Formats: sequence, C-alpha cells, structure tokens
Amino acid sequence: MKVTGFTIVRNAIKYDYPALEAITSILPLCDEFVVAVGKSEDETLSLIQSIKSDKIKIIETEWDETLKTGGRVLAVETNKAIDAISKDTTWAFYIQCDEVVHEQYHNAIRLAMKQYATDLEVEGLLFKYTHFYGSFNYVADSRKWYRNEIRVFRHTGKVVSYRDAQGFRKTDNTKLCVKPIDAHIYHYGWVRPPKKMAEKVRSFHALWHTPEEIEKMQLADAEFDYSKIDSLSVFHGTHPQVMRSRIENADWNFHFNVAEKKYSLKNKVLFFIERLTGWRIGEYKNYKLI
Repeated sequence: MKVTGFTIVRNAIKYDYPALEAITSILPLCDEFVVAVGKSEDETLSLIQSIKSDKIKIIETEWDETLKTGGRVLAVETNKAIDAISKDTTWAFYIQCDEVVHEQYHNAIRLAMKQYATDLEVEGLLFKYTHFYGSFNYVADSRKWYRNEIRVFRHTGKVVSYRDAQGFRKTDNTKLCVKPIDAHIYHYGWVRPPKKMAEKVRSFHALWHTPEEIEKMQLADAEFDYSKIDSLSVFHGTHPQVMRSRIENADWNFHFNVAEKKYSLKNKVLFFIERLTGWRIGEYKNYKLI
C-alpha cells in the first residue's frame, strides 16, 4: 500500500495560511507528498522548500484567475496536483492548506487505509469536520458548515476535483462510494487576525466575483467582523501539536456569547429537528455511503 498526500498553495505567507502545519500534519501517513505551488506574491515556494523531507515533490504552477465560475480555478489547480501523483499510489490523501489533522487520528486513518486497501468497492474515506472560527477557542456549529467530506480516495486515475475543490467525483461525474471513519479534519480557515482575515476573504472572493462585488462583501483596509456569526460553541479538546506555535503566538482577542443564537425562524426549526433526531434536512452530500 502506497499513500500520496497532495495539496495546492499560493500566497500562504501573505494571507497567513497554516500551510506547513497542514502538510506536516499528515506527512507521517504518506510515502510521498505532492505540493502544487502557484506563482505567488510572497516566498511561498521557499516556505514549502524549507520542509525537510525527501517525501516532498513540488510542482510549480500559475493560476488562471479568469476561471471564476464557481471557483473553478481551485479544482483546475487541484487536478494538476492529482496528475503528478505516482501511478503506483493506492490512496491519495488530500489536505487543504487551512486544514490540519490531529495526531490522535493517525492510527485510525492508517488502519482504515489498510483495511480497505484491497476492497475495491471502497473508493474513498469520509472524514468528520471541526470548523474553528474567530479564535482557536470556538467552533462553528450551525447548519451552514459542512460536517463531512472526502479526504482520502483510491488513486485510479479516474478521480478529479469537483466544483471549487471541496470534494471529488469520478471522471464520469458520479459520486465516490465511501466509508466514514472516526477521524476529524480541523479546519482553521476562519482563524486569523481580523485584518489578515479581511485580506484573505477579499483574495478568496476574487476567485468568484468582480472587484465591485468584492468591495460590497469586504471593504478594503477594514478588519473582518467575526461577531456576525450565527452560532458558536466552545472547543474543549486539544489542538494538533503542529499548531502549538501558531496558537501560542496568536495576538488578537475574540470573545463570543455561545448562548446567543442568531437564527431565522426557519433555521430555528431545522436546528431543533437536527438536535432531536441527528437529521440535517437538505444536507449537501457529495458522496455515497457504503
């Protein structure tokens, strides 16, 4: 069994992405790791080159920012990384550069990959998600946040990135058949200093929208307002070891009253049903459970 990790990255330093933490968090599980480094406005390439591992395989790319429909450029870049994965790879392990895997889940992930390595019906592994928001102390818990996504898939040469690169499908556009595993992806995409978060949001929206539209979403030179979130809960677990330095050096404060829920009447009803039954009505699922 061979495992290849892969990711895409651009302007990691400028927009404060935990790219090194993302890559190194799953590096122990991988035999090789493909990093598609987009042409950047900072020293992102040097940052990735600084990783002291012979597993790392860097390909340099240039993003086509005219591909704005649905953030399509992200999928195009992700497919470049997939194309660079060694042909003899059994499992491809995708990690976005604002996602980190806690070392406490390594054994569960490794065991699942070994268990299903020869079971060709299993085309991928489905991970749970923990979305941090505002600071490292809060987790977003409303219906708008996805709860599961594929991060490991069987490398057959017939799997491609889907839409804005959140998930994957086969080349014939059918969903992957997956097994859920007891492992979380820690998503830190919404944890940055407010000024840096605003810059990241504007940059990210540029992959979808015109400059005029972006200005309406996030004013230039303004700090991001974390307080507009509808619902948060306090995080009581531990963070991955690779995140320790970043957390210790956090230099902004964010406090939120977790008892406050800013739900519409419709969402209050839907959230009540979910809490009562565990069923999230209308949940987006880009996979088939087996």
